Amino acid sequence: MRVAIVENTRVTHHGQIGVALHAAGAQIAVFTPHADQRLPEPGDHDALVVLGAEQTALDDGLHPYLLRLAALMRGFHDLDRPVLGICLGAQILARAMGARNLLDTHPEFGWQEVHLTAAGRADPVLGALPPAFPIFQWHADSFTLPEGATHLAQNPAAAMQAFRMGRATYGMQFHFEMHRPVVADLARLFPELVERHEPGFAAALPDGAGGHGPAADAAGLAIARAWVALVGAEG
Repeated sequence: MRVAIVENTRVTHHGQIGVALHAAGAQIAVFTPHADQRLPEPGDHDALVVLGAEQTALDDGLHPYLLRLAALMRGFHDLDRPVLGICLGAQILARAMGARNLLDTHPEFGWQEVHLTAAGRADPVLGALPPAFPIFQWHADSFTLPEGATHLAQNPAAAMQAFRMGRATYGMQFHFEMHRPVVADLARLFPELVERHEPGFAAALPDGAGGHGPAADAAGLAIARAWVALVGAEG
C-alpha cells in the first residue's frame, strides 16, 4: 500500500490518519508543495491524502501549485484510486470536482458536533459512527456540494461537513485527524491565533478537552481506519 500525503503548511500533524496508515503497514511518501511546488505522480501511489492549512482553496497567487493539486486529486479519482481531502484538502477537492468555494463564510473552531445524513449512516467509512459525534473543527471556508457527490455529514455551522464521490474519494471539512495531543500541540505553537478564535481555549484545554476529546478521538480513529481499509482493499 503506497500512499502519498500532501502537506500544505509548515506545521502539519498526520494524527489519526498517520496512526491508521502505519498500523496498516503503508509506505508513506510526504510532499510539501507549499515549500517546493513538488506533487506526487499518480502512477507511483495507490492513494492520496491532502491535509489542511491556513490558505484558501483559491489562493493561486500565493500558492500556484493549488490548481495542479486540484487536477491531481481529480486524476486520482478518475483512476479509482482512493482520495482523502481534510479541511483545505476537502475544499480543494470540491474545487476539483466543479463545486463553488465559499470563502470566510462558515467559521468553526474547537470540538463541535457533526450529524450524519441518511447516506452518511450507510457509508462504508462513516456508517459505523454514531448518528451525531463531536469532532475538532478549525476553518472559515466552505463549499457547495459537487455535482454527483453524496452528502454525508452536516451541522448548523457548515452544511458541507463531508461528501463522497464514487467508491473511495472523500472530502471531510472537519479535522478528524486531530486527536487531543495534536490539538494541545497546536495550542502551544500558535497561542495568539488560538486565543483569537476562542478566548481561554488553551488555558481550559486540560479540562475542556475532557468532555468531547475522548469521543472525538474515537470517532477520528474509526474514520481513519475505515478509509485506510478501502485503500488496503485495492492496494
